[in-house]
Amino acid sequence: MTRLSSFAAQTLQRQIHAGHYATGSALPGQRDLAASLGISRAALREAISTLEALGMVRSQPGKGVFVTAGAGRAANEVPAGPLAMSPQDVFQFRAIVEPAAAALAARNATAAEREALQAIQARMDAALHALDLVGASEADLEFHLAIADFSANPLLSSAIRSLEEPIAYSLRLPFADPGGVWAPADEHQAVLAAICVGDATAAHRAMTYHLRRAATRISLSFIDTSSPTP
Repeated sequence: MTRLSSFAAQTLQRQIHAGHYATGSALPGQRDLAASLGISRAALREAISTLEALGMVRSQPGKGVFVTAGAGRAANEVPAGPLAMSPQDVFQFRAIVEPAAAALAARNATAAEREALQAIQARMDAALHALDLVGASEADLEFHLAIADFSANPLLSSAIRSLEEPIAYSLRLPFADPGGVWAPADEHQAVLAAICVGDATAAHRAMTYHLRRAATRISLSFIDTSSPTP
């Protein structure tokens, strides 16, 4: 998400939380809303897409964008993802590469990199305490990308970063469950702990569990691609 889109998403989130736009009400038209925020309509569309993935608004073609914050979302209401990639395909890709990245990070991350992961997680926790789902989802993405980078395998990192947009989208979807917004952060702690003590097996297992639970939270079937334990 671009800086301007992040600014717009944060601003609209604050306005929704403050009651400026009540649940069930429509946001202003894109032209007026973009003008009021001082951004382009393209940046606004990206911000709205972020808020929709987070479960705060819902776009209804021909009718507008309506506030749904706190109302939850049915499995058949998951919005379409970017680049024409389904959430199922994105999670399957992530299930193949991210546990491996976590295991490699446990073996290869430096002390400074482990501290950086801890700082990212602290930012995610702080955002959740502040009910800032936009900020929490941004830190969530940063956490996963950092693990890929700290794997010390540039090909693996490049593969994951090449799909940053659909991965970011898949990370936002579970936040639409009002009762489960802390679950990703709680699951991160197990991944982080394993990486910090250099336990590759535990890091692989914790990341696999995290992805399985995230998929379940948005009612996706999860195919465990890990090798069976001998």
